[in-house]
Amino acid sequence: MKRRVAFRSTLLIAAPLLLAALPALAEEAPGMIISIVGGLAPEDLLNIRATASPGGKIEARLPNGAAVKNYGCKAVNNYPWCKVEDTQDAHITGWAPARYLSPNNPAPAPEDDAAPAAEASSSQEADLPQPPEAPPPDIGARLGGEPAPPSAADIGRTAMQDAYALASAASATAESDPPAPDAAGGIPCARRIGQPMTRCEVSVARKDGDSTVTVTWPDGGARVITFHGGQPAGSDSPDKFRFTREGTLNMIRVGVSERFEITDALALGE
Repeated sequence: MKRRVAFRSTLLIAAPLLLAALPALAEEAPGMIISIVGGLAPEDLLNIRATASPGGKIEARLPNGAAVKNYGCKAVNNYPWCKVEDTQDAHITGWAPARYLSPNNPAPAPEDDAAPAAEASSSQEADLPQPPEAPPPDIGARLGGEPAPPSAADIGRTAMQDAYALASAASATAESDPPAPDAAGGIPCARRIGQPMTRCEVSVARKDGDSTVTVTWPDGGARVITFHGGQPAGSDSPDKFRFTREGTLNMIRVGVSERFEITDALALGE
């Protein structure tokens, strides 16, 4: 009984302090509010990414119940993302899907700091001595170095030759450097508890709108994940299968340790 009374007294003391702290945090920047991370599956963490994209670099992971400073949101490919900062560690900043933040911030997201830095750099460069501009091309030398001014026919013929050469070079570059398919670089994966995400080779088989994704571990063995109706449906493991989504990215867990990140474009070919 004494322990119970002491616990309630602590809550009575801490509650006013917490309520007083939240307005102070909210006054740090106009439009900023405090949001709480929620809606994640048990044991899952929310990825805080460097850019507002499911493929952005992961800067940190926060659990359900974590408090973040929410500076505003914006829609990217019809999915709202919010600019956030961890209230406990100012070094943890980035973007998070609005669906996992409560309440949402109706304010527009602030611009990234990269643009002002770039402008400042350009301003500093403008104060430095600039190299002399290259002289304009000598059309006479381009046409063979004749001392006499070139005729209109000579200029047209040379321009046509240059256009054909540029088109040929662009075509050769496109044929020699085709874009690599998503599966070529593998997918982020982890096999054991506490293991950082690494890359696993992957192959995909599609039929009648469904897909079978085979993930091969770097140290041997494989895991088969099936997609049905446009979403992850299960695996070849008897362990519990669950997933969450960030935009078009599927974050899949099998059992307590296996983790995979598979995009809709890779699994479904969209």
